[in-house]
Amino acid sequence: MPRSYTERKTAWAEKMRARGARADAVRSQSRLPPGQHLVRQLPVLDLGIHPEMARESWRLEITGAVENPTVLDWPAMVALPQIESVSDFHCVTTWSRQDCRWNGVAIAAILDLVRPAEEARFVLFTAYDGYTTNTAIEAVTHPGAMLAHTLDGEPLPIAHGGPLRVIIPQLYAWKGAKWIQRIEFRESDTPGYWEQRGYSNTADPFLNDRFV
Repeated sequence: MPRSYTERKTAWAEKMRARGARADAVRSQSRLPPGQHLVRQLPVLDLGIHPEMARESWRLEITGAVENPTVLDWPAMVALPQIESVSDFHCVTTWSRQDCRWNGVAIAAILDLVRPAEEARFVLFTAYDGYTTNTAIEAVTHPGAMLAHTLDGEPLPIAHGGPLRVIIPQLYAWKGAKWIQRIEFRESDTPGYWEQRGYSNTADPFLNDRFV
C-alpha cells in the first residue's frame, strides 16, 4: 500500500541522517573533500549571462508552500538580521576555496519570515539569468546556509552573483544560485538546470556526490 505523507517524510529524514553520518565520517579525515584541490581565488563559472541588477530595482520573491508569501526589496533584505559566516566553497569542477567570509541573511531568518508549510519538503531556486537549482528543505536549515551580499568584506561583485546569492556550504556550489530572484518551497521535487543534465540532487562533496 502507498505510504502516508508522514511515513514518507520520516523515511526521507532517516535517509538524510544516514547520508550525513557517512559524510561526517569522511569529513573527519580531511577538510578537503575527495577529488578536490585548493585555489586562492574563486573562479567564475556560470551560464555566460551576468545580469546587472541595480539594488533599487532588485526583488526577491519567496513563494510556494508557505504561510506568508513575501517579496523583499533591497531595504527590506538588509533590514533583516545580518550574520557573518566563514565556510569552505566546493565546486563540482574539482576546486575548493577555504575560509570564505560571507555576510548576509541566514536562510533560517527567511524560514521564520515565510513559515514553510508542513508538506514543504523541497526548495527550488531561480536566478535572474534563468538558472535554477533544487535542494531538499533540510539543506537550507544548515547553520551556514545564507543569502550573501558580501564576500571577504567587499560587496559581492556581479561575476560572483551580486547583489545577492545563495550559499549552502555543505553542498557543491552549483546548489547556491547566483543573482537570486525567487525561492519556492514545494511539496514535490523539481530538478534544476544541472540536475536535468545528470548532476546529483543531493550534491554532498564529502561523498563525492557529483552526478546521478
